[in-house]
Amino acid sequence: MNIDPIGTVRSCFGEKFAVPRQPGLCPSAWGRLVFHPAYRSPEAVRGIEGFSHLWLVFGFHETVAQGWKPTVRPPRLGGNQRIGVFASRSTFRPNGLGLSLVRLEGIDTMCADAPVLLVGGLDLLDGTPVYDVKPYLPYAEALPEAMGGYAGEAISRLPVEVEAAAAENFGRLPKRARAVLLEALSLDPRPATQVADAERVFGASLCGCNVRFTIREGVCRISGIEPAEGSGLNA
Repeated sequence: MNIDPIGTVRSCFGEKFAVPRQPGLCPSAWGRLVFHPAYRSPEAVRGIEGFSHLWLVFGFHETVAQGWKPTVRPPRLGGNQRIGVFASRSTFRPNGLGLSLVRLEGIDTMCADAPVLLVGGLDLLDGTPVYDVKPYLPYAEALPEAMGGYAGEAISRLPVEVEAAAAENFGRLPKRARAVLLEALSLDPRPATQVADAERVFGASLCGCNVRFTIREGVCRISGIEPAEGSGLNA
């Protein structure tokens, strides 16, 4: 079976680094699902406004060319223990497909023949191809008794501080963009192999900004925020 994307996500995450590893971990994150021309019929989304959340079947477009691996090292196990790829949500999958549960925040109908879905709480990189959209059904899919295996516990978060050098630009950001920076960086986006490097300054593309930060003694400190060249992503 050959499948083609039905649309592309434009999101507040400009690069793979610092994208939350699961949906819902950064509730303030936002994006737009822009349908490709063949699927821009208003009829195709009729009734979707009645659902609060949607499943997006998407492609790991930045890693799919690297192929798949039978075993992977999930960050939840410190990056030093291998498990089977089918016991993980790793990007290195046989078909490079992912599944993300997002919040439907609205439908942009400014163009009558091209509805755009406004979504929140997503974990998708800007430019992610989407292959299908399905409504989330609470009566069938909300399972509070489900077991989470090695990822059963909630992810711990770091406190995030904005240093004086970044405070002015941080204050200029829209409220929702400020929330995204704090939420995303509190998840400690560093690769497991680099968590011991307390002196390294990391950079992430968030909400149309180049954000610099360090993590020392269990605290994330934002040291710099600069607008990304050509960025138009604002909340």
